[in-house]
Amino acid sequence: MIWETVVEVAGLVFLYATAWFVVSLVARRNDVADVAWGLGYLLIGLYLAGTQEVTTISMLVYSLTAIWALRLSGHIYWRNRGKTEDFRYLQWRKEWGRWFFLRSYLQVYLLQGFLMLVIATPLLAAGTYGSDETGIFTFLGVGIWAIGFFFQSVGDYQLMQFLKTRKDKEAVLQTGLWRYSRHPNYFGEILIWWGLFLVVLPLQNGWLAIISPIFITYLLVYVSGVPLLEQRYRDNPAYQTYRKQTNAIIPWWRKVQVT
Repeated sequence: MIWETVVEVAGLVFLYATAWFVVSLVARRNDVADVAWGLGYLLIGLYLAGTQEVTTISMLVYSLTAIWALRLSGHIYWRNRGKTEDFRYLQWRKEWGRWFFLRSYLQVYLLQGFLMLVIATPLLAAGTYGSDETGIFTFLGVGIWAIGFFFQSVGDYQLMQFLKTRKDKEAVLQTGLWRYSRHPNYFGEILIWWGLFLVVLPLQNGWLAIISPIFITYLLVYVSGVPLLEQRYRDNPAYQTYRKQTNAIIPWWRKVQVT
């Protein structure tokens, strides 16, 4: 039964990714994929709620995912509104040349759809093996999710306010949550998916959903998160000093530089 659900959701995600690729062609900007990221999980949750038996655990997972998805997509939309295309996509536009449209479809939208399907395994587990029983893992998972949501939402807000008011484009945010982590929003994202995993862990085959937090942690720490973003600031002396003093992901006290 789980594999039938996976196939159905995979087909839905494929259509969803293709639709957003069309939107990117009309809008002439590929960073709409960032808005689509969160909303895709919302769609998966709605589909599962409409096709699978709804239980206490499944509704909890769908609801927590919806809160995260709506906030994240809304934040990205307002952040990008009225601005030029995000620097990552502009760079790919130049690098890919005449293959830009094909590579965008394959390497941005379909790849994102695949990643979405993998990371959404807690939703799939909740929808397929959902239960009305709650316990220690339910409350622990919700607690970790809440901490993650705090770090991501507050971190995003602090960064947005900083970018609005800074006078020097080379200035680096080093206050609030950003004093203790160079990427508190990524730390929050990671905790959110570890929290959802813990909620579904007691379910039948729920342990398989561990692929979700492991995958998102690996992506943010080693692939599309920290490395890609920090490459942009490799020639910024202020950021390099900040980098030496502050943890990349896990919040901690800043290191004292010995001169």
